[in-house]
Amino acid sequence: MTSSYTGGSALIEALNDAGITHLFVNYGSDHPAIMEALAYCKKTGKPAPTIITCPNEMVALSCAQGFTQLTGKPQAVIIHVDCGTQALAGAIHNVAKCRVPVLILAGASPYTQEGELKGTRNEFIHWLQDVPDQRGIVRGYMKYDNELRTARNVKQMIHRSLQIATSDPKGPVYLMAAREVFEEEIPAIEVAAAKWQRIAPLPLPDDGLDELLASLVAAKRPLVVTSYLGRNPAAVAELVRLCERVGIGVLESVPNYMNFPADHACYTGQQGNEKVQNAALAEADFVMVLDSDVPWIPLFNRPSDTAKIVHIDIDPIKERTPLWYIPAAQVFRADCATALRQIHARLDGMQLDATEKLAHYGAIHAGWTAAIVEKEKRSDAITPEYVTACVRRLTDRDTVIVNEGVTNYSVINNHTVCNQPATRFTSGASSLGWNGGAALGMKIAAPEKTVVCLTGDGSFMFSVPATVHWMARKYQAPFLTIVYNNGGWRAPRFSMLGVHPDGYGSREPDINIAFDPIPDYSGIAAAAGGAYACKVEKVEDVEAAIAEALRVVREEKRCAVLDMVLAR
Repeated sequence: MTSSYTGGSALIEALNDAGITHLFVNYGSDHPAIMEALAYCKKTGKPAPTIITCPNEMVALSCAQGFTQLTGKPQAVIIHVDCGTQALAGAIHNVAKCRVPVLILAGASPYTQEGELKGTRNEFIHWLQDVPDQRGIVRGYMKYDNELRTARNVKQMIHRSLQIATSDPKGPVYLMAAREVFEEEIPAIEVAAAKWQRIAPLPLPDDGLDELLASLVAAKRPLVVTSYLGRNPAAVAELVRLCERVGIGVLESVPNYMNFPADHACYTGQQGNEKVQNAALAEADFVMVLDSDVPWIPLFNRPSDTAKIVHIDIDPIKERTPLWYIPAAQVFRADCATALRQIHARLDGMQLDATEKLAHYGAIHAGWTAAIVEKEKRSDAITPEYVTACVRRLTDRDTVIVNEGVTNYSVINNHTVCNQPATRFTSGASSLGWNGGAALGMKIAAPEKTVVCLTGDGSFMFSVPATVHWMARKYQAPFLTIVYNNGGWRAPRFSMLGVHPDGYGSREPDINIAFDPIPDYSGIAAAAGGAYACKVEKVEDVEAAIAEALRVVREEKRCAVLDMVLAR
């Protein structure tokens, strides 16, 4: 038996050479050459990425997103023509808004129909799946999209795509190709992946750095606001060092990474949709926004009009967000870790006394901590604060927290009190259902870690839990899911009340957002993947239930899902 070298062979070699370790796949009639190339690798021992079979495309992309968020290493998704592209659903929005470098590779209907080339049309679906602009389905969300037209430059196109995807601001890329391209027999191609380097991290300009440093040193109440600086763990360490050196407070705004240790004396807390003015932001005379899409919501929370605002970001003007601006006096496109190192270099030799500022922010932190402790005290009913506190007490600091709590988003961020980089994540966007696939992807990426997924009941339903838990069982990637059971969608009610606080809907108990009859959330996971399932309705059972679920995950190596029925 012989196997020719084809476009499919070149594709697998290129992915392997580029450091793609996992392919999250949903195969179709467009992938015979790829499947044949992978089978050849398996038979001969030739290196190839690990294949993760994904019965749902949105789960596939969410897995790739979670894997990449945790490790920083881009992964790839293989999907089927226009249908699979559309089935990626809201995960496309999530990887775009979270700036996650993922390669999406889609097949396309064959472009011959009379046997002219190998791979020509031989199934009726090949006519039905031939659409005018398949790439247009996702073009508004991609950093780059293109069609592979010949097997002879497949490797170059893969490396170019990943070079674009991994250069700041990072993001997803989309390639498509018809069967004939992958079936094309060609001479073996050698392309050095090392020649396709991503753009080097951008520094601050010297003249801008001088002005920034003067303002920072002169400030009496300097404050950093950040949302995703923690995507780079090195930046977290640099920020901690700067805060201790100068006396700077840190406020996380809608954080989608762990950006600063929550137990550090300079940490003032985090804020999401809470309709209150943040006191630390209001009193700041110098605000440094570092990697943030929504540093504040100006309708009810903003800095003082006299505060100087400096914005440093890998994506400072948010070109893909039609309405976006903040009143910044200085704006820099720069890598925050690099920028912070530059600031440190300029501070060397300066005599700084940060005692008063550190004491001030230490007092704010102490007040924040006391409020957290008060809110998580056990009461007669199950509260999200108490559930989250129990998770914190029963896990170690290296536990990975996946947060898609939506209306409990801030509660989970606050009460997990994470203090290590790469231990707390959100989707970074707003298409719900990321949680299950992301937790699974993170567990596949780091099998030695405990992964805990904290999600609302609506988000759990969106996550395609049957697919997630079947995959978790197949790939022996167990994690704990706790469903914060609100009895339905709370977010739409909150949105309605935000606009119509005294309207008819405010007095109407049934506005078609309740989940009634209540789904058996944990039972879905048990049926699909053999997960440990438990419904918790009494507050006195919460801690023991979480402890048992963690034991099952760690010792029995299977998923656990706890349905936590919260106080209504």
